[in-house]
Amino acid sequence: MNNESLYKIAVQVDPFYIEDQSAPDENRYVFAYTVNIQNIGTVAAKLVARHWIITDSNGKIQEVHGQGVVGEQPYLRPGEGFQYTSGAVLDTSVGTMRGSYQMLGEDGSQFNAEIPSFTLSVPRTLH
Repeated sequence: MNNESLYKIAVQVDPFYIEDQSAPDENRYVFAYTVNIQNIGTVAAKLVARHWIITDSNGKIQEVHGQGVVGEQPYLRPGEGFQYTSGAVLDTSVGTMRGSYQMLGEDGSQFNAEIPSFTLSVPRTLH
């Protein structure tokens, strides 16, 4: 049996703009994103750490490393999921985020769950 099917975490992200916390005239754009993490593998695993790479449209990169997510280190058995919402502040109205979660399988193996790149963008205002 190959490792692909043992250790498989699906990550889906739904970003949104938070207008009332943003101040475009001060180059402050606040975004939130809801992350859905699903263990589609066959080995239970704990999310121990996160690594985000946040890039704004000026090319400025912020890297974020930390333990767990939103103060938790969720333990996901096969078929289980975990959802949380967090946020990011950019200097520009458009940016991207991508990264990975460091996972620890119940068998002691360590592996990464990739977070596919997604776009943070202020919705176009209609006049």
